[in-house]
Amino acid sequence: MDASTVAAAAAHFGFWSVVPTLSVLVLAVTIHRPIEALLFGAVIGQIILAVINHMGPTDAIVAYANSTLAALMDEDLAWVVLVCGAMGAMIGLLVRTGSVTVFMDKVAKRVHSRNGAIVATWLMGIAVFVDDYLNAIAVGSTMKRLTDRYKVSREMLAYLIDSTAAPVSVIIPISTWAVFFGKLLEDVHLAPAGGGLHAYISGIPYMFYAWLAVALVPLVALGKLPLIGPMKAAEARAHAGHCVPPHKGKLVAEKHPIDEIEGRRRSIWLFILPIASLVGFTLYFNLEFLPAIYTTLTLTLIAIIGLRILDHHDAFDTVLDGFRTMIEPLAIIFAAYVLKEINGQLGLTEYVLELALPYMNAQTLPFIIFAIMGLVAFGTGSSWGMFVIALPVIAELALKTNANIPLVIGATLSASTFGSHACLYADATVLTSHSCGCTSLQHALTQLPYAVITAILALTGFWLLA
Repeated sequence: MDASTVAAAAAHFGFWSVVPTLSVLVLAVTIHRPIEALLFGAVIGQIILAVINHMGPTDAIVAYANSTLAALMDEDLAWVVLVCGAMGAMIGLLVRTGSVTVFMDKVAKRVHSRNGAIVATWLMGIAVFVDDYLNAIAVGSTMKRLTDRYKVSREMLAYLIDSTAAPVSVIIPISTWAVFFGKLLEDVHLAPAGGGLHAYISGIPYMFYAWLAVALVPLVALGKLPLIGPMKAAEARAHAGHCVPPHKGKLVAEKHPIDEIEGRRRSIWLFILPIASLVGFTLYFNLEFLPAIYTTLTLTLIAIIGLRILDHHDAFDTVLDGFRTMIEPLAIIFAAYVLKEINGQLGLTEYVLELALPYMNAQTLPFIIFAIMGLVAFGTGSSWGMFVIALPVIAELALKTNANIPLVIGATLSASTFGSHACLYADATVLTSHSCGCTSLQHALTQLPYAVITAILALTGFWLLA
């Protein structure tokens, strides 16, 4: 490796770069409140920056305010807010019109056991593959009534859905993940111009974490693998008739419920067509999910008002109520972006990469990429943004060492998927837990043992292929 590679990973403050993220993880598990832990970690990071850069108290406060503003202006966060708000509005309309209820009644007629409810949820999660946000929000909101009937804990439901969100979106190349990473592979010259998707597809067989995460779900949920720790306790509680966990802090959705309107005709097509349209429009707009949800929401509103299922006052009130139910998860995601901004100033990703650089060669590169970048993604909750920083260094090392490029791509996507799947405050974790009716910490801690098992198996695969 040459000096430019090392220099690319040198802008950091050493071990101090890791302190804010470590404090977040410890505090989140201790107080079971991720938003306070995230903001505390960001403040700790700003104090470190202030001390190192010899800032006065006033300058430090101004710098922190600027960091929160920079986070709020982040294009990715703006996308998340708009997508989640529109999805909340869409789900609100489907609930208010009774279409969710009639769909679940149809599904329930074909499901006659707990295992049947679990398999139905798993298959529905796989079917909604174009975007992990769509999967997390729509499937959880739809299936929780059915799984409650068969005494499946909300934590198990969240595990089922989260494990078919990012992992499925990664291994099916008709998804928002494929578009994002395909373009990124072109930018760092791991693929020629216009060949990003082809390079992405070449790495799919080596995306070990995603494949294993999807495969492990039915084994755990159907009892083929033993329940572990918090998940075992959650399932015992559900078996006793308490599927919904005791919340440490009430969810916004519970404070502002959206109830089905009585005395109006209900149609299963008002559920099927909007969901199918979301998938269809996402493909039509070249896997751009934001215009797809805008178009679907607009057409659904026109249909509901035109068919006189709701009047325009009730319809738009429901849209606002649906957006409001997303406030709590969006607040947590905003706090995570503030921490991401501070971590960027501290050079966390660069520091970790620099520590690993001396050990990287053609044989060890995929193994180290998954191990190190998976830990960084888990600690920061940044499944995409972090790799914008890291991938140029990874690409240069892969090209200079003549490493197996598809294997390197598979390891990189596996690390990103692990971060999205396992992090206590990743956007997918937060949205999945919200849609399923449990807190993000309850979901993350019950899922974590299985995510770690999957990561160890994936790590073993990269070691054997080295």
